[in-house]
Amino acid sequence: MCETKAMTKVGIVTDSSCDLGLDHAAALGVEVVPLFISFGDTDYVDGEQITTTEFYKKMAAAEELPKTAAPSPGRFTQAFTKHFDNDCDSVVCINLSSQISATMESAISGAANLNDDLRQRTHIVDSGSVTAGLGNLVIAAAQLAADGTDAATIVTEVQAASDRTRVLGTINTLENLRRGGRIG
Repeated sequence: MCETKAMTKVGIVTDSSCDLGLDHAAALGVEVVPLFISFGDTDYVDGEQITTTEFYKKMAAAEELPKTAAPSPGRFTQAFTKHFDNDCDSVVCINLSSQISATMESAISGAANLNDDLRQRTHIVDSGSVTAGLGNLVIAAAQLAADGTDAATIVTEVQAASDRTRVLGTINTLENLRRGGRIG
């Protein structure tokens, strides 16, 4: 949960778009707040009700592309509270880019549900990234927390690393872009 080797104990929170396996995140002491995935009328909690493998199988077979939704603010409040209940001094929450998701807004709303003291010790960071880019920022933050680094320094380091992070991807097929209306 809280990682420390010194006096400062900082908990790290992220969302499931970071693509860290739940076992890997747990080993790092990172609390992962799941996004929601909808295939038609069926909704799933990412990582709890659907695995990555199941997601890709369903996507390949689906007529319509899946949609995602940000976690509820309450899920973030629970994640923050869990770290504070485990004696963390502060929490740093690093999320999916606010340019493509409402997840940041949800995290901010979740922090607003905390009492004044805990809210002031909760730091929400826009990764400006997705997938492995976000995951690498979270891993770096967890390692800093494990070394006893304070929350303000972790935030500064994550923001600096975010500015240098680029995510490149390749695709096997243009079919999903066509189905999603991105190309003709």
